[in-house]
Amino acid sequence: MARTSFKFKSLFDLQQTFNTEKKCIRFLEKKLWANGVVSPFDPSSKVYRRSDGTYRCKNTGKNFNVRTGTIFENSKAPLRKWFMAIYMLTSRKKGITSVQVAKDIDVTQKTAWYMMHKIRNAFVYNGGKLTGEIELDETFVGGKNKNRHGKGKIRNARGRSHLDKEPVLGMLQRDPNGGGLKVICFQVDNTSWKPLTRHIITNVRRDVTLYMDDWQGYSVVKKVYKHHVVDHGHGIYAVGGAYTNTIEAFWSNYCKRAISGTYNYISRHHLQRYFDEFSFHYNTRKVKDNERFEMFFGNIGHPMTNEQIKQGNGRKRKVTLKQIAARQRAQRAAA
Repeated sequence: MARTSFKFKSLFDLQQTFNTEKKCIRFLEKKLWANGVVSPFDPSSKVYRRSDGTYRCKNTGKNFNVRTGTIFENSKAPLRKWFMAIYMLTSRKKGITSVQVAKDIDVTQKTAWYMMHKIRNAFVYNGGKLTGEIELDETFVGGKNKNRHGKGKIRNARGRSHLDKEPVLGMLQRDPNGGGLKVICFQVDNTSWKPLTRHIITNVRRDVTLYMDDWQGYSVVKKVYKHHVVDHGHGIYAVGGAYTNTIEAFWSNYCKRAISGTYNYISRHHLQRYFDEFSFHYNTRKVKDNERFEMFFGNIGHPMTNEQIKQGNGRKRKVTLKQIAARQRAQRAAA
């Protein structure tokens, strides 16, 4: 990775480095158009610079600026505030709330919330298929049954049951050379073999070695990949190099602590973006804050409207937890 040209070590240093909007624009143009301005509408088109500082695509006749086609598109917030929000989110392993960001950069909480989700949208993994040795595991996100009111408790909600929780599949690539581990996560509808197999085959090369527990959802990938199984059901957690301890540590240190300590609650239709954030922090944990800040701009070509963010992934619950609990009570009463 190329060394960063900036030496800032704090948010104050960042503000001093990007103390004008022009400096932010100049930095963004350098990151996006290192070899000259490129039209987002037609990369082969000639580009003209307009007197107002924007550009015109000759082939399409459309005007654009450095924000077009990025997460900053159609945003009224100055780039200075965007850069501050990016630095705060990328430099905090356990995340930061939109309420705190709103106070720090002087915007409304609603604006900060949309900004944070647009930033998370740039955390999407694009590093190619995983290779070498891969640990597989799932985690479940949701409130604890013991903390619910008596009438809201869900029966049979332990283990891999997802009546009241959202399952997430994790794939962690071990690094035999000690240069750093890499993880990617996917929110899944359930932990049956179909969704697990689809994500694993799509994102993992066929010549790898898989390490997993004895969950039946991995039955198909066991036929496709070389693998080792750790029998957690009988209290066996490691046999030589066969273990899933690394990805379990990721769940604990990067995901669960951020959820319980910072965000407190994450809705199911925004969950994937949060796990993209956790994965980004884990994959860049050995990188300095200023270097991580610059790395972020290599993947900002994912514009989203506020309405698209609000809709999320469409995984809103059709039946609430209270309705599930009420249905279970009715079934017990009828039995």
